[in-house]
Amino acid sequence: GPRQIIGYDVTQTLEFERPKLRVRVTKYPKFACEDHPECGVAQPPRPENPLVEGDRYDTSIAAEIVAAKYAYHLPVYRQQDWFAGSGWMPDRSTLLNILASSAYVLEPLYQYYADWVRMAAVIPTDETRVMLLLPPEIPAASDEPRSQRIHEVLSAARAENKTHVSARMWVYRSLGQCGANVFDFTVSRHRDGPAEFLKHFTGTLLGDCYSGFESIVLASDSRVVRAACHAHARRYVYEAREYHPREAAQLLAWYRQLYDVEDQARGKSPEEVLALRQQHSVPGMDQLRAWLNGDAARSVLPKSRLGEAVRYLKNQWEPLCVFLRDGRVPIDNNETEQLMKQVATGRKNWIFIGSVEAGRRAAILLTIVSTAHRYHLDIWLYVKDVL
Repeated sequence: GPRQIIGYDVTQTLEFERPKLRVRVTKYPKFACEDHPECGVAQPPRPENPLVEGDRYDTSIAAEIVAAKYAYHLPVYRQQDWFAGSGWMPDRSTLLNILASSAYVLEPLYQYYADWVRMAAVIPTDETRVMLLLPPEIPAASDEPRSQRIHEVLSAARAENKTHVSARMWVYRSLGQCGANVFDFTVSRHRDGPAEFLKHFTGTLLGDCYSGFESIVLASDSRVVRAACHAHARRYVYEAREYHPREAAQLLAWYRQLYDVEDQARGKSPEEVLALRQQHSVPGMDQLRAWLNGDAARSVLPKSRLGEAVRYLKNQWEPLCVFLRDGRVPIDNNETEQLMKQVATGRKNWIFIGSVEAGRRAAILLTIVSTAHRYHLDIWLYVKDVL
């Protein structure tokens, strides 16, 4: 007999629609006085486009270029193919010009983020290498320390017939739910880079055992306190476990106790964190200190793997104890070091930085993208909005 519909089974199938580009046409009227030709032709003022003269490219195009390079690590020459698939075949210079204009427009926001970070009580920092190509002409030095360092480093490389130098990308971040990730580009690892960034900072600087940090602390007239990273110290011990299993096991057990305390302290206020550390972490650090000053540590060969760990712990002991006196200071610098992956992944794709100014632009755009990523924002929408 005839059948009746009694219901439906529903399936949901995900489809993809490739990006579409469209041209927005805007007409600006021109006015003339028919009875008075001497008045000439008049036209209302046009809104200025801060990115490209003539309003040829919308901020949505700039947001795509910035997000593609610094969030998804797509060099501009690959972006040419990406855009060509949607019907637009731009020159590489066009994409680079839009990228440079975006950095120029976003620099005030970058400076705001930098000031925001410098207001924090604790600044964790780290750095990684980036290849900087030597320019055809070495820029002249001005009275600024950064300009003098650029001239000095690039001139020395030119004298040695090098094609590039090992520059640095630094990151400084503020802790907590309200903070920013600020990148800074320097042509070398010399301390004048972080010294300039931190010249008005008062608080605790958390980093590795880089000697330049100690110089910054000494020059700060007690404004800056240096804290060291326990993950570095623990890593030295961990790498020695194959050759000194018994001693390494004991040291790693103490570190396990310290990190158990940090697990308990997660999400608590600085005052509560400090109380927990005073109760549980201080005795553990006292045991570790007693072992370092005892016969067991003195019997370790200085050049062995464990000897390197012992030397690091002894040399960095005071900075390693700062977290015991301040509940705002993390026990390690792991979260900041993980930000270096954002540079390293991009570095594998774009290989090098073409100029000092390009390095500066990269630091600005990395700051905007990384901070948006920190808050789990839609990076493209955020970049377009601030532009």
